[in-house]
Amino acid sequence: MGRASQTQAQKNRERVVQTASRLFREQGTHVSVADLMKAAGLTHGGFYKQFASKEALVDEATAHAFAELAQLHRSGIERHAGQREAAQRELIGTYLSLEHRDNAADGCPAAGLAADMARESSHHEAHRVYAEGVRAFAEALATEDQDGTVRLCTMLGALVLARATKDSPLSTEILTTVRAALTETG
Repeated sequence: MGRASQTQAQKNRERVVQTASRLFREQGTHVSVADLMKAAGLTHGGFYKQFASKEALVDEATAHAFAELAQLHRSGIERHAGQREAAQRELIGTYLSLEHRDNAADGCPAAGLAADMARESSHHEAHRVYAEGVRAFAEALATEDQDGTVRLCTMLGALVLARATKDSPLSTEILTTVRAALTETG
């Protein structure tokens, strides 16, 4: 079997990064390289042709996840014709939804990667990317009346607790109550 073309190799690399981004948010960065490559539909041996180390992949996957989040913000603002507060309300509604609670793999990297980043060295590139992503997310949530960091921490805490209590009525209550508190106007 011949070597993959440069174009195919780049597509494979992107698939691994996307797959890692989803798996890390859902299961944590402890996912093995073998399991990751299997999920991506590629061979374990191909990993080291694409990445210097698993740490390098964690760095890239973290950056990818926060780039997706930033794109989500931009798309919301565009959908609401530049009306930032309307876009924020929609984002909060989506963030504090049952769908987001139940789909960590496609969810917020701030919530999905928090426990792993807490264990990372502050000198690790993923730790820096995570911190910058959290800061940008908080800035996107700020309003004249509400601090973005407080809003983000409230949302993230509510999401984590809703996931932890998923099989109880408390889970839905948490999402509903916090969503209302953050989106009520006047």
